[in-house]
Amino acid sequence: MPEGDTIFRTAATLRRALEGAEVTGVSTTVGQVRALGPQRLVGQVVGAVEPRGKHLLVWFAPSDLALHSHMRMSGSWPLYRHGERWRKPARLARVVLDVADWRAVCFSAPVVALLDRRQVAAHPGLAGLGPDALDDDTDLDEAARRLERAGRTAIGEALLDQRILAGVGNVYRCEILFIHGLDPWTSVADLDAGTRREVLVTAERLLKDNIASGSPRRVTTGAFEGPGDRLFVYGKARRPCPRCQTPIAVARQGSQARVTFWCPRCQGPGPR
Repeated sequence: MPEGDTIFRTAATLRRALEGAEVTGVSTTVGQVRALGPQRLVGQVVGAVEPRGKHLLVWFAPSDLALHSHMRMSGSWPLYRHGERWRKPARLARVVLDVADWRAVCFSAPVVALLDRRQVAAHPGLAGLGPDALDDDTDLDEAARRLERAGRTAIGEALLDQRILAGVGNVYRCEILFIHGLDPWTSVADLDAGTRREVLVTAERLLKDNIASGSPRRVTTGAFEGPGDRLFVYGKARRPCPRCQTPIAVARQGSQARVTFWCPRCQGPGPR
């Protein structure tokens, strides 16, 4: 699933191409969008492209409608020049949005809807989001309060809860927990307030550092960085831990069975 930094970069790219441009064409395979008459967007202006955690909103003026998408594991929003060959099959296009110079194509996103501002405000996936790790002034105090309320939830699951801190995905949560030497299966209630706060600070720092780098290749390794080593543990099952050389372990965690990587020696034994 794309994490908050991927959506942030996608929004920045779309913003440069679309904001302020008049819509010249719209096509879609999404039933909800078709039912609302997407042609009404033709002649309107793209007012804003807004990332919210892992969600993306393309706003239109003067209608004040928003095209909402969530990429999950499969979605993307590439840009093409008119006439340029697409790098994915046309059958995967869920929405095609044309302006004078560009064609923006939403491929394979499982969540796409056209919403008015009231519906955006009431949308459960949007209204319930916690502070965004990529906001200019992330409200970590509020995120800390929300994390504390997670109680007996495992910290490895809580970090993926977008209602606590929006933007953290599976790669970052594995890396954050390694950096702090925390067993992903430790309950939030068993961590002191200082540790919980430090985890959130690291989450914010990693996402913002990777945006600032300008590279789409995530780097979390810091002091342990070596040739080709961008990540500590994610995707490195059975490879040696960069701290203690113990083989990295892997297991699925939580109701969504997300793959978790951790060091059994530096962080703890894992699932009991």
